[in-house]
Amino acid sequence: MTRTLELDGIAFGGDYNPEQWPREVWEEDVRLMRQAGVNFITVSVFSWPLLEPEEGCFDFGWLDDVVELLHGAGIAIDLATATATPPAWLVRKYPQILPVTADGTQLEFGSRQAYCFSSPIFRQYALRLTRAMAERYGKHPAVRLWHVSNEYGDHVSRCWCDTSAVHFRTWLRAKYTSIEALNDAWGTSCWGQHYLDFEAIEPPRESTGPINSTQRLDFERFSSDAMLELFTAEVDVLRDVTPDLPVTTNFMSILHELDYFAFADAEDIVTDDAYPDPADPGAHIDASLNYALMRGAKGGAPWLLLEQSASAVSWRDINVPKAPGVMRLDSYQALAHGAEGVMYFQWRAARFGPEKFHAAILGHRGEASRTFQECSMLGAELQQLGALKGSRVVADVAMLCNWDSKWALAAPDSLPTNRLSWIGQARDWHRASFTLGVTVDLVRAGADWSAYKVLLVPNLYLATPALAAQLDAYAAAGGTVVVGAFSGVVDENDHVHHGGAPGPLRPLLGVEVDEVWPLPAGESGQVRMDGDLHGVHTAGEWLDAVDARSVASYSGGELDGRPAVTVRQHGAGSAWYLSTCLEDAGLRELVHRIFLAADVTTRDGAGRDVEVVVRRNGDTSFTFVLNRSATSLDVSLPTGAAVLVGGSDAGQGAEGRCQLQARGVLVVQHGYDDSVHVVARSAQLQTV
Repeated sequence: MTRTLELDGIAFGGDYNPEQWPREVWEEDVRLMRQAGVNFITVSVFSWPLLEPEEGCFDFGWLDDVVELLHGAGIAIDLATATATPPAWLVRKYPQILPVTADGTQLEFGSRQAYCFSSPIFRQYALRLTRAMAERYGKHPAVRLWHVSNEYGDHVSRCWCDTSAVHFRTWLRAKYTSIEALNDAWGTSCWGQHYLDFEAIEPPRESTGPINSTQRLDFERFSSDAMLELFTAEVDVLRDVTPDLPVTTNFMSILHELDYFAFADAEDIVTDDAYPDPADPGAHIDASLNYALMRGAKGGAPWLLLEQSASAVSWRDINVPKAPGVMRLDSYQALAHGAEGVMYFQWRAARFGPEKFHAAILGHRGEASRTFQECSMLGAELQQLGALKGSRVVADVAMLCNWDSKWALAAPDSLPTNRLSWIGQARDWHRASFTLGVTVDLVRAGADWSAYKVLLVPNLYLATPALAAQLDAYAAAGGTVVVGAFSGVVDENDHVHHGGAPGPLRPLLGVEVDEVWPLPAGESGQVRMDGDLHGVHTAGEWLDAVDARSVASYSGGELDGRPAVTVRQHGAGSAWYLSTCLEDAGLRELVHRIFLAADVTTRDGAGRDVEVVVRRNGDTSFTFVLNRSATSLDVSLPTGAAVLVGGSDAGQGAEGRCQLQARGVLVVQHGYDDSVHVVARSAQLQTV
């Protein structure tokens, strides 16, 4: 059954915590929400102690008033189940629900998420509250979306308590069936770790030395599954009581600890909390990769930006505010990448607590605050974007994301280096694509990749025969596969493949990795490009000693003359292998060559400050031009194009041309085959 968010126009609003304010403030809040163009509000995220002040005694009166007040103002509600944090009375009655760290420290009540996600006691009470919420508000016309818990895995993503140990053993029994199968998978003949019974197994707590890597990997899998099990238990209650209402839980961009593909399968709408650092000039590049996951988690379906900050956050070492115009750019970036809502944490800035210096739509100065003025202007603009709904992002390039492989590569013990990570490689490869003006989707194993010309695989340390076969078939059908270093090393049990790397990827890549060669900190290698590539580029962190036909070779050092980059035809397509970690310039040059060979349109001169993204719906295209640079851009519009947003940002030029000012945004609606042309620094950038 398909459940969608029924809302007129683009969702605009944020988290509202009326319980932090006296009742006389509530009506002012709603008046100002209407003034700012707010149409969607999240409530009751952390309200459990007020909704159930005593065990079994529910008090919904105050929330009833809030719901009716918002409904009367025409504001729809994303209603949280309020299970993100247990009340103090529950923790004191059942202290065993508190989480425990790997060294045995029990974490105390006093912040949030003070619970073990495996606790049957916590689950029992959480599900009772969820059912009570669903029965009371599930048929209210203002409630359009269920918001389960909040940011799973934010403060507590792993628990090593005795309850978790019992749950872990149950999970292992279901997976392996017999203790013999577990011993074989875990390789317990190494270091005398053989088990006679599942009851002898504990979570991988602090130990005397390196811990069994397969045990660690299974604990990562289990922990993600345990949180998913808790989530789906609430979802089942909500769907039992309110079968037609969509359900979500807010993701935290590309969180390492949770398999978001599995979570997306269990919910109706993907939502994200995004907090790019204003002090990082490349934060928006990383944000675009995060958003690629949000749309990729449900096969390109629209998603919601459920939280962002109107300016500074409260939890970094130094919390830099967003300069004027940056919040607007960040918001339109999410919309460009498939979002159909722009929300904030939070509506009104708190006067107390850990988030009292976290920016809000309505700052401490009230209507006079810069954030309120900027957000209100954005709210008015978004009302012009109703036609955007239902459109999807256009991308010729995808990147493979696989949580099993990420977790296996992140083991702290016994790897050749701890400096190599999937997310690090993914961000490097994505940055190269971004600066070429190429939009990238994030996809999972088993998905349909046939629409993409190029599939980037920055790292696939753990490679199964099934996934290798899918990559093989994609290339054979005409796709271009690009695989990064230290891939195809281990199987699903974290055992090295027979014959070594690249294991089941060998028939596709046509290479043999003789030896891995991690570089000490501070050292680097050199790679000389061959053929129509040119120059010598720096390689850091990692080198593979491989045997194959090369496109680039190592220059100097112990691997002098050995292949650094290889390519081979595979069926109707091709397979590339990058055996090192190239620095930005070299990686960009290599990726550029690969894209050109695969007929992927690049925008030379795009750089890191200009982003052009296209969404399509039938015969209609929507082109977003985001200018984060300090200079204006020349933009050429196709005949008959309509400027939906950004007319005030774009000075008038000749007919069909305009200049998009610094920190400006342009959203143009035009025909399917038409293109918006952008010129920056004397280079032409053309949409796909």
